[in-house]
Amino acid sequence: MTPAARIAAAVALLEAVEATPQRPADATANDFFRARRYIGSGDRRAVAERAWGVVRQRLRLEWWLRRTAPGGQPTPRRLLAAHLLLAEGWNWRGVEEAFPGGRFNAEPLDAAERAALKPLAGAPPVHPEMPEHVRLNLPEWVLPAFRDRFGDRLAEEAAAMERPAPLDLRANLLRTTREAAAASLAAEGIATEPTPFSPWGLRLRQRRPITGTAAFREGLVEVQDEGSQLIALLADARPGMRVADFCAGAGGKTLAMAATMRNKGRLVACDVSAVRLEGAVRRLRRAGVDNAERHLLEPGDRWGKRRQAGFDRVLVDAPCTGTGTWRRNPDARLRTGPGDLAELSGKQGKILDSAADLVRPGGRLVYATCSILPEEDEGQMDAFLGRRPDYAPVPLAALWPALCPGVPSPETDSSGPYLVTSPGRHGTDGFFAAVLERQG
Repeated sequence: MTPAARIAAAVALLEAVEATPQRPADATANDFFRARRYIGSGDRRAVAERAWGVVRQRLRLEWWLRRTAPGGQPTPRRLLAAHLLLAEGWNWRGVEEAFPGGRFNAEPLDAAERAALKPLAGAPPVHPEMPEHVRLNLPEWVLPAFRDRFGDRLAEEAAAMERPAPLDLRANLLRTTREAAAASLAAEGIATEPTPFSPWGLRLRQRRPITGTAAFREGLVEVQDEGSQLIALLADARPGMRVADFCAGAGGKTLAMAATMRNKGRLVACDVSAVRLEGAVRRLRRAGVDNAERHLLEPGDRWGKRRQAGFDRVLVDAPCTGTGTWRRNPDARLRTGPGDLAELSGKQGKILDSAADLVRPGGRLVYATCSILPEEDEGQMDAFLGRRPDYAPVPLAALWPALCPGVPSPETDSSGPYLVTSPGRHGTDGFFAAVLERQG
């Protein structure tokens, strides 16, 4: 593809994302490129990276466009051209030439577009007159909660959430070791380094396609952010235990716990989505897991009542706003609002109450989210512990030395007994985890 054709494809991708605002952008992008198989891998990567750059900076781009063209619409064309000028540092002539018209190219900029965009040439991406939330590139409604979470480190964490996430892998201990998995990847030209906290993690030094490698096909590695790996680590699922992954989804943490159980014991992956559970089957088979079964949670299901106090460990990776994954899913910061938080908070409480009944006395309930909003994290724990005096937190400081001897704990100043990770401080997605023990 020519540079101008790549620009036109990026505009088309942004138009597709805008046409389905409630759908995850990566799902839209997958359909977009599937319908355009003639776009090669290098071009596909360049088009996607430029489109995601616009999505990441959209709050600032829209602020600038409202400033230069009051009342004008921030169309994908305008947003992309503004991104070229403000974020990529293009000069005005280069932007004009990127919209030359003709076959496979974007139409030339019209007079209104030129009037809105030309003043942006040479302007800084961040302007002193921007409101704080725009300057930090965060939705305004999350600022109070983010400030509660991060305090003086808010700007540092906001900047970290703007950067693309690294690609982390988990070595599958059922088939290999972390060192052997790293060697296998290196033999295929993929350099990795151990993650600082997870004893199973490998971080790619340069983002590369993984699913086509022999290491992936043979089940030696799984794609999983280090923060997510730590959730499975805290579950401390051991051989011979009875373990339930109550919100298993596609089974990422189920796979990790099966490895710590060494395929011994009973592991049940539960979810309300048959599609997600079906997707887990392929992953379990590739990883060599044979101690796991699936259960679809449906209205009126008596599965939980028949298994009360029947599990040593129950992991609740609760549905949440996903604010901790915004560097990985930048469109989600535009799709998520305070109404979602209110709805999800209610669901989280109900799920916790159902899962808590499954834990035997002396067993543990692990509650986790990929959110950094205190309402979904410490707030849920305060409410749950108020309802369930038969549970007590097991502090992270007490758990960590046995789980990862010699590795510094990923503690924070304000997380209390719980695990809280963040992009700025730990280099992971933002995760929360609480380990609660049921009293006998």
